[in-house]
Amino acid sequence: MKQLRVGVLAGLFIVAGVLSWGGARLWNSFGTLPSVPLAAPIVLAAIAAVLTATALSLRARLRAQRERRPGAKGVEPLMAARAVVFGQASALVAALVSGMYAGVGVFLLGSLDIPARRDQAIYAGFAVLAGAAVVAAAFFMEHVCKLPEDEDNGTGHVTTL
Repeated sequence: MKQLRVGVLAGLFIVAGVLSWGGARLWNSFGTLPSVPLAAPIVLAAIAAVLTATALSLRARLRAQRERRPGAKGVEPLMAARAVVFGQASALVAALVSGMYAGVGVFLLGSLDIPARRDQAIYAGFAVLAGAAVVAAAFFMEHVCKLPEDEDNGTGHVTTL
């Protein structure tokens, strides 16, 4: 399985941001701009929390398994692989979504004197931060599920348990 690459995520973020900024300008010229939902940062933060909790749980189970504690629940390799895939997919979607909200937020910076637009810019900013949290949690998940010998092979692939 290939590792997440910061360059790919940054590229997705930038492309989505530029396209959404242009789309926001175009849409605003025709009338009203669609609002940034309050649920956007909440959903992204929830995904980041689930990824982090899963990674912490897997890390604790792996540590208990390595130390051969009595009654330790092992981690099935397929479960670890699914967790990594979920983290990678979440990171890719979060990069796109947070890039989209970043573009809209940058557009809204020009009209912060209007209270409704200021609120939308704040929601967009929080969505970008929550998207960054999802990406960080995905990298943490990848790190937790990486086998020790993978760090030296230099192939750019992740071998999960």
